[in-house]
Amino acid sequence: MFRQAIISITDGQTGNPACRMAHPITLKLYDGEQVAIVGDNAAGKTRLVEALTGVNPVQGTALRYDFSPSPLRLAGENIKYIAFRDTYDGADNNYYLQKRWNRQDIDDDTPTAGELLDRAFEAAENGSGRLLDAASRARLHADRLAMRDRLYRLFGLDALLDKFIITLSSGELRKFQLTRTLLALPRVLVLDNPFIGLDASTRDSLSELLGALASEMRPMIILVMSRVDVMPPFITHVIPVSGLDVLPKVPVEDFTFSCHSEHSSCHSERSEGICPAGLIRHLPPKDLSAEPFYPAGASPEIIRCTGVTIRYGDRTILRDFDWTVHEGERWALTGENGSGKSTLLSLVCADNPQSYACDISLFGHRRGSGESIWDIKKHIGYVSPEMHRAYQKNIAALDIVASGLFDTVGMFMHPTDFQLDTCRLWMRVFGIEDLADRPYLRLSSGEQRLCLLARAFVKDPELLILDEPMHGLDLRHCARVKDIIDAFVQRPHKTLVMVSHYESELPSCIDRRMVLTRNT
Repeated sequence: MFRQAIISITDGQTGNPACRMAHPITLKLYDGEQVAIVGDNAAGKTRLVEALTGVNPVQGTALRYDFSPSPLRLAGENIKYIAFRDTYDGADNNYYLQKRWNRQDIDDDTPTAGELLDRAFEAAENGSGRLLDAASRARLHADRLAMRDRLYRLFGLDALLDKFIITLSSGELRKFQLTRTLLALPRVLVLDNPFIGLDASTRDSLSELLGALASEMRPMIILVMSRVDVMPPFITHVIPVSGLDVLPKVPVEDFTFSCHSEHSSCHSERSEGICPAGLIRHLPPKDLSAEPFYPAGASPEIIRCTGVTIRYGDRTILRDFDWTVHEGERWALTGENGSGKSTLLSLVCADNPQSYACDISLFGHRRGSGESIWDIKKHIGYVSPEMHRAYQKNIAALDIVASGLFDTVGMFMHPTDFQLDTCRLWMRVFGIEDLADRPYLRLSSGEQRLCLLARAFVKDPELLILDEPMHGLDLRHCARVKDIIDAFVQRPHKTLVMVSHYESELPSCIDRRMVLTRNT
């Protein structure tokens, strides 16, 4: 019986040695299969996808495509790949960490989400499909309009269309990227960790949408996944990747057992102490006497927000918001995409200029009473999707961690030998000490996130703010990070605020919760 191999690669290797797998790739992906490529961080998932999709060209004739019955002619039109690396795709080449909150710095030519979606629709209409006969063009146009209407309803995009692209939240950006890509009606759709950054309701809706696409329009969907606990029900086959090796493709039912076995071994490793939380517990207490962060006689209030209202144009993000965080509390912030979680944290960290017009106190000091932004950040360890997005410095991973000592994006000071030893200690805690000399931009997305996490901890901060800290991490590293957080907050004068859309990502130390709701 004939089976159409949409993508076929035989003993293939990329021309660039730095992007190669450990062994040549042999793999066939057949029509009707919906595939998940799974593996730990730095296992080689992205290398495999970039070989299959031609991002890193394969030598010779080892790679072949058969996109029929698609009427589109070009591989670039038939294969669409969303890498979900928290970028704005060049929409703003002058992007910096706080720019999302500094609306006065947005250039007049910065596009809105609606403008970019209109351009994507027009580009899809004007692709090679314009060379088809009138009836085929009409069918493509009708399918594209139906897809656009369905996506706009699913993601509530009407509320995002007039937003500048760089002001979108992490979850909103993912909705935008998915919509723009699906407007092209690709034959092969490759999504790298598509569910990270999305609230539970949107994750379920996206899974249903992709399943409906797979059954109704029959594209091949390839998901690249670091976590196997969120396997969508429409997946039919799994390709495990480990140690830069591509393991045999298996039906998803056959993979389930091995997945559970691997998860069990992960827990057994944790019980044997693979996470060096003991290193944290034996760190000397931080000496706060030289730089007291509480005013004399003040109560141990870390954060106080009173009647905070944040508006952008006619859009209200926070309205009359009150919140008090005391020393030693461990808060989890949850809520749907766009409910204001990251905006709230930008106020606390003084990244948002509106913070100085609000009644906000930090460590007992009212905002705007004479402190500098550096005074504020000195006692805060922070990581967020915005930071990951903005941190495009191709310096050594050790320097990335060391930059947390000075609250800079990049290295502009020379750390002492003692400070470098501290950085290496925290890299050891996070299991990335062997990456110290590697260029940051050559690391996998998960390895980059671990570097930024070590950066947040390196100055032993009194307030730890973790905004979706486990983006893109596999289950083993998620477990490790949770153990690190639990151990760290046992130290004196430590307070935690953490944002996550996954209940399973919250460490056991959480003792307070707040759910934000979107203002209408």
